[in-house]
Amino acid sequence: MRWLKIALALGLLGFAGLLLYGYARGHPEDMPWTPLDLAQPVGAFTGRKLVALRDDPAQCRALLRRAGVTFVALPAREAGEQCGYKDGVRLAPGGALTIRYRPAGLGTSCPVAAALALWEWHGLQEAAIAYLGSRVTAIEHFGSYNCRRIYGRAEGAWSEHATANAVDVAGFRLADGRRISVLRDWPDSGAKGRFLRAARDRACPVFATVLSPDYKSAHRDHLHLDQAQRGAMGWRGCR
Repeated sequence: MRWLKIALALGLLGFAGLLLYGYARGHPEDMPWTPLDLAQPVGAFTGRKLVALRDDPAQCRALLRRAGVTFVALPAREAGEQCGYKDGVRLAPGGALTIRYRPAGLGTSCPVAAALALWEWHGLQEAAIAYLGSRVTAIEHFGSYNCRRIYGRAEGAWSEHATANAVDVAGFRLADGRRISVLRDWPDSGAKGRFLRAARDRACPVFATVLSPDYKSAHRDHLHLDQAQRGAMGWRGCR
């Protein structure tokens, strides 16, 4: 009887293994051990894989090229122990991205650029069409690189902006000419407000940190998006 139980348990484990193998083959984006591919849908481990690209700038740039994203690699910038970057890229018009950035020539860390691409393809445009009936043509932003501490304080932790590992999104331009502003339209109870909240929520799977006006007043006029590295557990924040 004991051997029968053991054989049954092993059979169940084997069957579960086959199910997992089959799922993994069809959904590599949900597996922690599969390499990141920007052409795949956003999965359970996509966000952590994007953050890990900070340790491999060459691989990150290769993924952008493979996905058809047009960009220029930026020279390394050194500005003391806490500021600067070695993995900067400047998004350029054309290629697989249809959304432009205002001001033009946005430069960020490569993992932020990769996440912006996935946000466009797998969330932002879908939300714009669903809630506003029009596509996003441009993202208005407050920039990325800024050698400063969090909230510009004289002391405390350094901001992800200090390494170009963050971007602040102020609003969106639509194909029909409308402009959606985080500052003006976040309190809206109609379609504009619902779109902005959907835009935030759909950024969460691809950015390590997403902070909106719901977080605190310092973010009343923008969505803060970053790729902060937070150790092996990969804690993520979305508010």
